[in-house]
Amino acid sequence: MGLLRIIVNRILEDVAAALAALSLLAMLAAQGGRFSDRLDIATHFAPVFIVLAMLSALLAALTPAGRLRRVTLGMAGGAIVLSSLLILPEVFRDAGPAAEEAQGPTLKIVQLNSWSARNQTMDETAEWILAQDPDIVVLEEATRRFQRAFESRADYHRTCNPEDRCEVIIYSKVAPLSGGLEPVDAGAYFPSTRATFAAPGGDFTVIGAHYTWPIPAGPQQQQSLRLTTMAQRYDRDRLIIAGDFNSTPWSFTLRRQDEALGLSRRNKAMLSWPAMAFSRWNIHMPLPFLAIDHVYAGKDWKTVSVERGPSLGSDHFPVVVTLALAPAG
Repeated sequence: MGLLRIIVNRILEDVAAALAALSLLAMLAAQGGRFSDRLDIATHFAPVFIVLAMLSALLAALTPAGRLRRVTLGMAGGAIVLSSLLILPEVFRDAGPAAEEAQGPTLKIVQLNSWSARNQTMDETAEWILAQDPDIVVLEEATRRFQRAFESRADYHRTCNPEDRCEVIIYSKVAPLSGGLEPVDAGAYFPSTRATFAAPGGDFTVIGAHYTWPIPAGPQQQQSLRLTTMAQRYDRDRLIIAGDFNSTPWSFTLRRQDEALGLSRRNKAMLSWPAMAFSRWNIHMPLPFLAIDHVYAGKDWKTVSVERGPSLGSDHFPVVVTLALAPAG
């Protein structure tokens, strides 16, 4: 029995030390995201590493007192502190003006990456979206089959860019006054579209966007530059931007974008990926761990509600935001 206890303690010590060291090194690297886009990649996984650090501390607490235990607890504590420095600003930030209750007309937006042809429940996904009775639907990776499934069930107006095969679509109940994005000589290309609508007190514009992954570093930051340049052409106070940004709010890339756009990101620390099994190995995650789908709005919009929808057939959860336009004046 004594030998078994020694073996178990050794395994616990080694596993705890390895997890703590990995978490600490990753979160130390993540702090370098302040000046390096490559190191910023580590910031996206801050929630994962804070959980691993907590787990390592728990395992270490089960081992005999000694130098290794103290070192492991110290590394775990350091990783937790560094992770918190990334996560807590998002938790406590101002998400923009809120409406105590919906007064007058509201605008309901559903944002969803429909996961292209890999979505095996396109009909059910389309039905769920329409059941929310949205005024605006922003879709990424919407295949022709998904477009047919959606359009056969409701009379919405479609705005998209045929040059990128309508990879990003804005569906709207009312016809837009205009649509499409003019060429911008800044940043890397990315799938996007724009629709402008009439409203009391002045028009408002919706931009849909889909960024590439943060790996390798560089292209996503260039896309952010391009979006920021595009957004400057429209009334910022009434502008809405929604999409799959493949970027988390604890990253310095998204923090810089938030500041550059000058809009309020209305969903706060909302984990939206993965919603179901992903990758060629059909990996299932018990909980989503990346917050990468976002909705921005200018100061003329007040937030009525922000919700995450259910797992549908995509690897993303839908984000549902209801806004109220402040009275003109």
